[in-house]
Amino acid sequence: MFTLSELWSGGERQGSYKLLKPWWEVFMDYLLVLMLMVSILAGTLQLSRDGVVCVPVHSSSINYSSPMEPVSDFIFRSTPESPKIPVKGRRTNLDFQQYIYISQVCYHEALPWYSRFLPYVTLLHTLVLMASGCFWFHFPLTSARIEHFLSLLAKCCESPWTTRALSLTAKLDTRFSETEQAVQPKVQVTSSYKTRKSSLDSGTDSPLLAETDSASTTTQPSPCPSTLSHCSTLSAMSLTEPVLPVQVVPDTSRQGATLDRSDRELARALFERVRRFRAHCESSDVIYKVYTAQTVFKVLKFILIVSYTTPLLGSISFSHICQPRSYALTGYSIFHCSHSLSSVLRKLMQAYVLLLFLFGLLGIYALSWIFHKSLRQYSFQSLREKGSMLDVPDLHNDLAFLLHMADQYDPLLAQRLSVFLSPVSETRLLEESLERRWGADRLRSMITSDQQGRSLLQLVALPRLPAALFTFSQLEVLKLELIGDAKLTAQISNMTTLREMHLYHCTASVEPAALQHLQEHLETLHLTFTQAAEIPVWIYSLRGLQELHLTGRLSNEGGMGRGWVLGSLRQLRHLRVLVLRGMLQKVPGELSELAGSLLKLEIYNEGTRILVLAGLRRLTGLAEVQLQGCQLERLPSALLALTGLRSLDLQHNSLRTLEELLGLQHLRRLSCLRLAHNHVLALPASVGVLRSLELLDLAHNQLQNLPLALFTLHKLRRLLLAGNLLEELPAEIGALKLLSELDLSANRLERLPKELFESCVELRNLNVLNNSLGSLPAGFGGLTQLSRLDLRGNSLEELPVELGCCFGLRGGGLLVENWLLHTLPRQVRDVLQQPSSCPSSEPPSRPNSDCFPTFSAAQWSFHSALESRI
Repeated sequence: MFTLSELWSGGERQGSYKLLKPWWEVFMDYLLVLMLMVSILAGTLQLSRDGVVCVPVHSSSINYSSPMEPVSDFIFRSTPESPKIPVKGRRTNLDFQQYIYISQVCYHEALPWYSRFLPYVTLLHTLVLMASGCFWFHFPLTSARIEHFLSLLAKCCESPWTTRALSLTAKLDTRFSETEQAVQPKVQVTSSYKTRKSSLDSGTDSPLLAETDSASTTTQPSPCPSTLSHCSTLSAMSLTEPVLPVQVVPDTSRQGATLDRSDRELARALFERVRRFRAHCESSDVIYKVYTAQTVFKVLKFILIVSYTTPLLGSISFSHICQPRSYALTGYSIFHCSHSLSSVLRKLMQAYVLLLFLFGLLGIYALSWIFHKSLRQYSFQSLREKGSMLDVPDLHNDLAFLLHMADQYDPLLAQRLSVFLSPVSETRLLEESLERRWGADRLRSMITSDQQGRSLLQLVALPRLPAALFTFSQLEVLKLELIGDAKLTAQISNMTTLREMHLYHCTASVEPAALQHLQEHLETLHLTFTQAAEIPVWIYSLRGLQELHLTGRLSNEGGMGRGWVLGSLRQLRHLRVLVLRGMLQKVPGELSELAGSLLKLEIYNEGTRILVLAGLRRLTGLAEVQLQGCQLERLPSALLALTGLRSLDLQHNSLRTLEELLGLQHLRRLSCLRLAHNHVLALPASVGVLRSLELLDLAHNQLQNLPLALFTLHKLRRLLLAGNLLEELPAEIGALKLLSELDLSANRLERLPKELFESCVELRNLNVLNNSLGSLPAGFGGLTQLSRLDLRGNSLEELPVELGCCFGLRGGGLLVENWLLHTLPRQVRDVLQQPSSCPSSEPPSRPNSDCFPTFSAAQWSFHSALESRI
């Protein structure tokens, strides 16, 4: 038994499948219904009324002496009461049961099989033809695609975006037709037509992107209503309504009808579904093959049925001679039988053959249509000729075949689907979505400030740039990340204060007017990409650019070593800073074209070894060089030519020896040398030749001792030695009078020399974290400038009370364990823990000052002893 809901859903399913049934399939379905009715009628007659009537045939050679000899007429004449009735015919002396028996035997023996079973055979053939007619709707490899296609087609017709796009297309077609009618001379071509012609040649024109005039339009409802059946299938009524003419009515109240947010989101999702379904269906032609196979099967079935049914129709006769083996029972060996339904069956079978012949003609026509028309390709040429959908791509394989079948039902269905196949239509939808979702108010609320206090706006993962972005005239920094189509239009000229731009994996294109504005105003550009081919060409023409950051794969195969950037960078005459983050194998010599302007070069090579550094020799104007992650094992000799070098950063390399430091003595302006995160085992005495050095960073190496020549660098202000193997700090460190920062963390120091506290009075930052210090020498009171002291991770048992004289340590400048802090007197703890409200370099001069008064070391010792006694 079937439930009502199952029958109802099955009816709706068949109603949606009718969209893929051409006219011949519909006629073939009706013919099959008639053939089924004829077969059922013939079979019903045979079941209810079929049979034969048989009479014996007398022969002159019959022996009447047999036991079944007929009775003489004398018996009937000897009865006086019987009336005298004339007897006619021939007596057979068979009773009724014998006649029934003979009729049953002769029905099975005398009648041919086609007279008894032909209606049932035709019924079976009809059911097979009916099953083969809808086989492609139920075959597992095709049914899912067909249902998905019908669902998408229904949603495309229901979507409000379809109505909006088609109405806009109709409006533009009407406008262009009126324009062509108004221009009588064909030689003269209007400027609008020229513009349209040029855009058509470039492949970017579409009525969906054309802007409306000052008046907006309202249209009649679409031929497809917005709501169809309750299970999102196409109803027959909604798809057979006549197309209403589009009337363009000016409306000055608003710019144009817009979709709400839910409709836009549904339309965007529908674009994605259509795109994926197209990629899935165009990869194979299984639907085309199954439909062709079932059509061929129906034609072959037709030929088979006609080939054996037509000759058998003439053999259905009324009279039959039956010779049953029943002489011993009836006394007769031959019977003459008549088939009562023979004439009716003959006429019904003739009607069946006629219907079958029509069915076969339609099948042959379907085969000719399949093989003579390219059904695996579908072109929207008719739409292009009308000028409405110029960018709709041609379709192939199963999707093309399904659209050909749908065209046989209603050609407008393909037009509605083309709205969601058009890239320009999707672009227009995205533009409207951006205009509604990313308005000026929302973008203004996202503006923040960077570390320099400049106004900054960051946009992430948008399909394109919103139009409201170009209205911010005070924006200084713009960051664009993962923007699908970052097109900078001429409206960027409104952003007069824009100086810095970040493009992170963005496909950026620039209009000529926008490029001219960027050439005059943009100063800093950060570009992140995957392959070098993704770098837009227009960045090499930014003449006013001062700082360029390129992050991505910069290998020799990509072109940096072959000069893909080099020939273009020479146009950047004002470039001061160039930062490259990639995988270079050499520093190209073509960078010498920037020798007159480039001041800073930074290369972060991500662990890839740079084999050739000769290109640095010609960049004599460089003041800062940073080579990190380049797997350098020695100091490059190319650095010796950079006489104006001020800062050298070789961190995160593989340096083991620094013997080449002697060659750096010609770099008289070198003030900063960073060699951290290498494998340096020893610092040579030649470091003393770097007389102008102010910062030396040797952190995270393998140094075990320091040469005395290091302490002859009297201009040294920052000495960073963290993460080494130092066990002793020489007393000569007191010669560094200008030392303001000393980092000795993560070493093996057991004590600190007292000269450090007596002579290095400018020391502001002292870090001895994670060492083995057992005590601190006296003299902390002389470090009046000390503002940060880190003593954590040592073996100290107490802290000197002289720490109270270091006013810069107040407010968290002293980093030490809590239990160790309690070894200090309470007054000292209160001084160190209170916030700094007075300058640390100027001790308070009044007793009633908000700051704690200054005491000498002896006074601090007296207060500590007094507190202990109390």
